[in-house]
Amino acid sequence: MFGPLTFVLAIAALAMLSAGGLAYALLYGRIEQDAQTEKRLSKVQARSTVPAAAHTGRAIVDATRRRKSIQDTLKEVEQKQKAKAKQSNSPPLGLRMEQAGLKWSKRTFFTVSAISGLVFFVAGYFVGGSLLIALAFLLVGALGAPRWFINFRRKRRIKKFLNEFANAVDVIVRGIKAGLPVNDCIRIIANEASEPVKSEFRQIAETQALGISLPDAIAKLPERVPVPEANFFAIVITIQSKAGGNLSEALSNLSRVLRDRRKMKGKIQAMSGEAKASAMIIGALPPLVMGLVFLTSPKYISLLFTEPVGNIILVVSGLWMLAGVFVMRKMINFDF
Repeated sequence: MFGPLTFVLAIAALAMLSAGGLAYALLYGRIEQDAQTEKRLSKVQARSTVPAAAHTGRAIVDATRRRKSIQDTLKEVEQKQKAKAKQSNSPPLGLRMEQAGLKWSKRTFFTVSAISGLVFFVAGYFVGGSLLIALAFLLVGALGAPRWFINFRRKRRIKKFLNEFANAVDVIVRGIKAGLPVNDCIRIIANEASEPVKSEFRQIAETQALGISLPDAIAKLPERVPVPEANFFAIVITIQSKAGGNLSEALSNLSRVLRDRRKMKGKIQAMSGEAKASAMIIGALPPLVMGLVFLTSPKYISLLFTEPVGNIILVVSGLWMLAGVFVMRKMINFDF
């Protein structure tokens, strides 16, 4: 019924099934262990995927919240700076004396103005011999000279502050990197820096000792020293206190910006030095020539003072010369 070929094929099939069954029986434990390992790995991956996604979402939420906090802080600082800018254009007398480093009261200022006006009045009367000239000297001495002195002291103090301020910021950066708190760094500057940075940071330290926070204490610095550098410093401290971040890195960048601005200012002064010298020479030539002519030919130039037409010429020439001086001053002064 079945031929020899059929028996051979059947025997081969039975041998293959037997070998397969024997191999499965021998390798069953390893196959089961691999299956369990794959199940455990899939479970672990499923568990780790959810926290990773949650961590990523939390990081995105934190970054968004921090960005919004920085934006709100910048808006608040911008509004405050706009209000301060209106006051800085024409600060009151008391604030101007404080910016000049003078501890005068208004009564002291008016007393100094009265004494200065009296001295100028006496000097004008003896020089000109006329009551009208003496009154003109009185106005200059009472209204002009004290205010000029305050503005002169104010500019000189601000210049000294800018020369030393970058070094003070570097002290804070090094102190923070060394592990010191910002309050201790400010006290170090208040004790060891040069004036007027020393007195300004001492006032910040004293304000903090009264219980005022560091951002609020430093926010008053641009009022006493109305320069962009002090404003930058107050903004950095305010943003860091509200939004967080690396304060040493932010102040290090600020120090670099301050030094770059100082270098740029020096380059501008060097480049505009020739124009300033030319403007000074041009502005001094007419009075100098008039003085030389008065020494050599007094009768020739005295007509400008004795004749009505000469007086008109003097007034018109003076106004024209003053306009030229203001134009040249505007051309050689660079704001950045």
